[in-house]
Amino acid sequence: MRRSSTFARQVLLVRVGRRDGHLRTTDLTLPEHRYADRQRRRYGLDRLSRPAGVSRAGIEAVMPVSPALPMAPTDEATAGSIPLLPGERTMARRMKFALVNACTLASLMLGMLAIFLAMQGQVRIAALCLIACVIFDGLDGALARRLGVASPFGAQMDSLADMCSFGLAAPVVVYASLAGSVSTAAAAVACALVAACAAIRLARFNVSPKDGRFFCGVPTTMAAAVLAVTVAIGLPVPGFVLVAGVALLAFAMVSSFPYAKLARLVKLPPWLWLAPVLGALVDIRLTFALIVVGYLISGPVLWLRQRRTA
Repeated sequence: MRRSSTFARQVLLVRVGRRDGHLRTTDLTLPEHRYADRQRRRYGLDRLSRPAGVSRAGIEAVMPVSPALPMAPTDEATAGSIPLLPGERTMARRMKFALVNACTLASLMLGMLAIFLAMQGQVRIAALCLIACVIFDGLDGALARRLGVASPFGAQMDSLADMCSFGLAAPVVVYASLAGSVSTAAAAVACALVAACAAIRLARFNVSPKDGRFFCGVPTTMAAAVLAVTVAIGLPVPGFVLVAGVALLAFAMVSSFPYAKLARLVKLPPWLWLAPVLGALVDIRLTFALIVVGYLISGPVLWLRQRRTA
């Protein structure tokens, strides 16, 4: 009875101090000496080494006395959720925001479908799904900027969808297309390089300052488009050449060479577009191969030009 009355008296003192608006250290009566060792064993203070310069009375002063002590207040500002759509949150802007993210999810779902089709051996249809992924990936960014609903959430979601569609689905489709023409180990290594370099490329793009004229390395979307079109049209080249081209494209993604953006290419003189169009009418496969090689070479050429002018 005496032990329980001592503990109840301590709780009462703490509550009375809180009711007065402030808690004085003199109101907290330390436990009696014969009960001090019991509390030290309960809270494990005997297993801890006492710091230098701290007396036993100092440790007992900060020892928990009762559950009636107030808890630390929580910061309501940090506990609140961050809005996914910055700015005015009207119904019209929410619908636009949902439309943009629907395009991103469509690209993600098409990438998953490409993986399933490649597992069943339908590599041509899987490659067409990848081309549709590229279209939806470009559509969501254009819509976000035009509708004024661009947000950090949309940028991160687009990056994650790109990793699934272009960093995983594209290597799987290429691996399925190379089955039987090259060794399994060579195809696996080349496709694994594409996945690893795509992850590095997307992570670097998220944290690097944006340049409105050039990409730093071949963008992941363009690399996946090249791989998808290569599988769809079936380039008549030996298997080891395809494996070497896939590995070269993977390293081009993580390179520091500047590559022109599509908006910059569109502004080229119209007569420059006449040659690819005529070449596609004659031999689409050869024309596509020459365009890809020319674009890959343009990066080192621009890099050397910038070093000379610097």
